[in-house]
Amino acid sequence: MLVCHLIIFARFPRLGTVKTRLAADIGAVAALGFQRTLFAGTLYRVGRDRRWRTVLAITPDRSRPWPRGWVHFGQGPGDLGQRMARAMRMQPPGPVVIVGCDIPALRRHHIAAAFRALGDHDVVFGPATDGGYWLVGVRRRPRFCDPFRMVRWSSPHALADTVANLAGKRFVFMETLDDVDDGPAFFRYRRHSQEMRGCGGG
Repeated sequence: MLVCHLIIFARFPRLGTVKTRLAADIGAVAALGFQRTLFAGTLYRVGRDRRWRTVLAITPDRSRPWPRGWVHFGQGPGDLGQRMARAMRMQPPGPVVIVGCDIPALRRHHIAAAFRALGDHDVVFGPATDGGYWLVGVRRRPRFCDPFRMVRWSSPHALADTVANLAGKRFVFMETLDDVDDGPAFFRYRRHSQEMRGCGGG
């Protein structure tokens, strides 16, 4: 049976270099703390599930070993699409799913559903509210199809541009989630978290 591979993309937590769009709205120190919290939460919630093999794709490539105890590799040069395609190609045979660490609502059932979808689809997307996507998975059988060419990253067109590369391929969308990249998304997340605590939702 082929192994399922989960790749978590992450940036080394250094003040002034992480969550720069968010930092412009809430300050660099608060953005760094939030990034650390989100990353730790992502590893805790989805990283240790034995239904898939989890590896970390870290940038910058020369970051010191972090976090310890996890298989990791450098993302390498290029735009986001080039880095994701390279990371997918590097993995042993089996379906591959990539997520970031800025999706507070991400849970194990999302990852499991993505791998199930790749049983009869070539590509699976988790759309984000900003026009991008919080998850992308590729079946890689009978061969890897690269859907990441000519994509306008960090724009409302990222998902549509990626889908445009999939002529003749079977793809499917999962539920839409919010990734926290800027001030408005951060304040929506914080307001939702406060409402959940007020309702006893934890």
